[in-house]
Amino acid sequence: MNFYQSLLEATEQERHYLLSAPIITRCFNGDFTLDHYVAFLQQAYHHVKHTVPLLMSVGALLPERQEWLRDAVAEYIEEELGHQEWILNDISACGYDKEQTRRSTPAFATEMMVAYAYDAVRRISPLAFFGMVLVLEGTSINLAEQAAANIAGKLGLPRKAFTYLNSHGALDQEHIKFYQGLMNRITDAGEQAIIVHAAKRFYHLYGDIFRSLEQPHGLGVTGDAA
Repeated sequence: MNFYQSLLEATEQERHYLLSAPIITRCFNGDFTLDHYVAFLQQAYHHVKHTVPLLMSVGALLPERQEWLRDAVAEYIEEELGHQEWILNDISACGYDKEQTRRSTPAFATEMMVAYAYDAVRRISPLAFFGMVLVLEGTSINLAEQAAANIAGKLGLPRKAFTYLNSHGALDQEHIKFYQGLMNRITDAGEQAIIVHAAKRFYHLYGDIFRSLEQPHGLGVTGDAA
């Protein structure tokens, strides 16, 4: 069995914790409001804006023997630049103030996931970041486009309100194939263990973000949706 398949098997329980978040079930059952979607986008903004800085840290900390992985990180950086602005534009298309979103404070769960990401990369290993990649991109593949279709169908939002979800469903399909190839080149048991451990932590942390979406987002309406 290659490492990528082993990683999926080792994190099955934690993945279930994420996917069993009540708001995910409610999304696919049509039991949600515009406020839920905007709250999701707001928290996505607060963690996505850290993706490129985290990748830069990972690239700087990788040892010379993993130059091949640093090259991959450079590709990820190019792909991820500016995605937080897509999210802000989606929020604006929903009729809410994107600049207020930019100035807002992340939910506790979101702040904890971001804090752990920086901490794990610097305290444990830059390879810990690849546990986060599995969680975020794997979840996007499974949920993003279908969730966007369900939300659009119920709320009647314009297509421009789903730039982030629609782009990530397709984009992450390619990313995860790229990711599989990278992970299968990591053969050291200790390095594999770091990635498995991080992925388990990120499944819980990301699951807690979804569980926080019942809290009010606090954003003002702008009337810009169209």
